[in-house]
Amino acid sequence: MRSDALENIVTMLRAQADERGGAPMTLGEWREAYDGLGALLPAAEGVAVEEVDAGGVRAERIGSGDGPVVVYLHGGGYCIGSLDSHRPMLTHLGSAVAGRVLAVDYRLAPEHPFPAALDDACAAYRWTVADGADAARVVVAGDSAGGGLTLATLVALRDAGDPLPAAGVCLSPWADLTQSGATMSEKADADPMVHAEDLGRWAAAYAGPDHDPGSPGLSPLFADLSGLPPLMVEVGTAEVLLDDARRVTERARAAGVDVTLFEGEDLIHVWHFFAGAVLEADEGIARVARFIGERVS
Repeated sequence: MRSDALENIVTMLRAQADERGGAPMTLGEWREAYDGLGALLPAAEGVAVEEVDAGGVRAERIGSGDGPVVVYLHGGGYCIGSLDSHRPMLTHLGSAVAGRVLAVDYRLAPEHPFPAALDDACAAYRWTVADGADAARVVVAGDSAGGGLTLATLVALRDAGDPLPAAGVCLSPWADLTQSGATMSEKADADPMVHAEDLGRWAAAYAGPDHDPGSPGLSPLFADLSGLPPLMVEVGTAEVLLDDARRVTERARAAGVDVTLFEGEDLIHVWHFFAGAVLEADEGIARVARFIGERVS
């Protein structure tokens, strides 16, 4: 059963959708709304935030502890989301891991289609290692599109021969841009946040005219996942991307990857986003921090 705080958020999201009456939002409206939602959430107290240039990619270093380093890729369908939308959530993550989070402001589509986001994610990781972080103490993490981008980044780093991080964390990952999972329709009425028609538009924007949304670089569900570091996958049972998380887990395990899967009963897409305001989100951040602590040597 969802907490009252999370239930209130679900009610708010549904009310906002009802007010629009099914009218699609423009890209500018989406970006403003997402950043605005993040601005409403409480940041963790006493966590330092510093803007940095991560190998030519705008980023923020969040936290100042000497624990693990988390290279974090925000969600937003490759078209929305920013440092502003995810800063509060990531202050809680930085505090929980007693280390640092590098929040990556990768370029967004449609202005910058594939492979811009993937190139920026790889560049930020390589900068982190070159800046002195031991790869064995680095984790790549992300939510939604950022969860899929986490997988794509790990595959690209493996293929390029880079030293791999200690682990990867995928929160409600969007790993199949073709939307072929059964829960895309089965969970459509349960999911208050993500809709197939929006994902279709964002997939087309990210793929651009020159790439197939189902190709492994864009849809890492279809990539060779062998040789990847341990993965943590979290997903709610009230979201259309439930099958993406389940299928990623199945394919990674079949490829010999150690995967920890958590399915939150009746939880919504990336509930961790509401850290500091929702009990389930705080529990999720703590669970992620424990996983990271166990995997970082």
